[in-house]
Parts: sequence; C-alpha cells; structure tokens
Amino acid sequence: MTDPEQPAAESSRLTELSQLIRAVRTRTPARILVGRAGPCYRTATQLELRQDHAAAVDAVQAELNPDTDFGPEFVRRWQLFMVQTCAGSKAEYLLRPDLGRRLSPSARAEIVRQGVTGVDVQVAIGDGLSAAAVRAQVPHLLPLLEEQSRARGWSFGPPFIVRYCRVGVLNEVGALLDPTVAVLLIGERPGLATAESLSAYLAYRPRPGHSDAQRNLISNIHARGIQPEAAAWRIVNLAAQMRQCGASGVAVKEEMPVSPEQRESPCRFLDKPL
Repeated sequence: MTDPEQPAAESSRLTELSQLIRAVRTRTPARILVGRAGPCYRTATQLELRQDHAAAVDAVQAELNPDTDFGPEFVRRWQLFMVQTCAGSKAEYLLRPDLGRRLSPSARAEIVRQGVTGVDVQVAIGDGLSAAAVRAQVPHLLPLLEEQSRARGWSFGPPFIVRYCRVGVLNEVGALLDPTVAVLLIGERPGLATAESLSAYLAYRPRPGHSDAQRNLISNIHARGIQPEAAAWRIVNLAAQMRQCGASGVAVKEEMPVSPEQRESPCRFLDKPL
C-alpha cells in the first residue's frame, strides 16, 4: 500500500533542493549545477557560454577611447591625457608583452610635462587586456581613491591613461615621477564569467628592474566581485601599510581593516546566506 504522505514529502524535498541550487548559483558566476541535455549543456547555458566568450574576445580587441568611454565631462574633470607604450598597435601589443612594459619616448616626455613629481599617490590607468573593464570600473573607482587619499592628508597626482599597457610599466612611472605609492588600474584578461574585471597593482617607489615580488595586487574588481567602494578602501589601506613599512610586494601582507560600510552593515558585500 502506498504511503499517502510520500508524494508530499518528495515534492518538499525537490523544492528544498531547487532552492539550494538557486542559492548556490547566486553566490558564484561559475557554471555549476546548470543541468544537462544528454552529455551536453542545455541550450540556454550553451548560448550564454557563447555570448560570454564573444564578450571576452571583444574586450581584448577593443581600443580604449576616453571621450566616448568615460565621457568628455569626466575627461575634463580629471584632465586625463593618454600616452602609449612601445607597442605600435593592439596586434603588436598582444604578441609582444615586453613592449607593453616600456613607455615610448614621446610618452615619457608627456608624463614629465604634465605630471607632478613626488606625490604620495599616483594613479595610472592601463587598458591591459580588457578595455571593457576600464570603461566599467574606473569612473566609479577613481573618485573614491582620490577622496580617501586626500582624507588621509596625502597628495594625489594627476591620473593619466597608458595605451597598450602591461603591469611592468609601473617601474617607468616610478622612475619618471617618483611617487611614494604608484597604483595601476588595469583591465584583467577576460574570462567566461565576466569581461569587466579590473585589477589594481600597487608598488612602493617602483623602479626599473623591480618584478612582481615588489608589487601587491587587488583583483576581481567588478559588479559580482569586489565592489568599487570596497576596492578603494583596500587600495588606500594597503598604500598606508606600504608607507609605514617603506616597502611593497612580498614584504607587505595586506591587512583587512573593517571599512565604514562594513561597520554599518556587516553583510553589505555578501550575498544572501545559503
């Protein structure tokens, strides 16, 4: 004889499982628990995958244009100017990473002409491998960095853009302007989760010959990763550690103080719990 309560119990179990799957998937952009049709993804998942792959390819190939990507008002406010590395084109930049680590002679002259030497914090903006990330994140992040830097009494150098940029360009920025802390906001290599992820590389008094061992990194700055408010807080606090230690990179381990936003709401930067 069939237990009349069994169908209800099975329905309840399936409902709980469905809710659990939805909760897990809201916590990560990874394609987990998406189901399958035979040995393949379902049609919707496959189409999303192809869309994300196309976005990643577009982000790598796209050129950064300050006036259209940031808007004329933003460019005027920050007096943004653009310089270029030794890479002559996007194709050459992708094939020759070494050229993206060196500024062209005209770029060096322009940075010296328009920059300010000896500031506490100098921000450079590099297109990197995703112009889409720079376009999406920098307009929110840059004002927060200036605001929080000046709140600490630090001088903040005029930011500028480096086209066809690799992380090693920080060394040349340090040699030209001698900031206490140099910050490079650069587009990360796009993945299939997002093409709009930005990284912030920091270095204490960078100089030619310095390697990744002298740099610190805060990555995954995007809508489903580290929010601009949290990223700015972490960047400025890490810069303060560098100033205190007189070093960066492996000599400095990032401390995670509680931000004002987190004090107001401990779950501000978290999704709903499972």
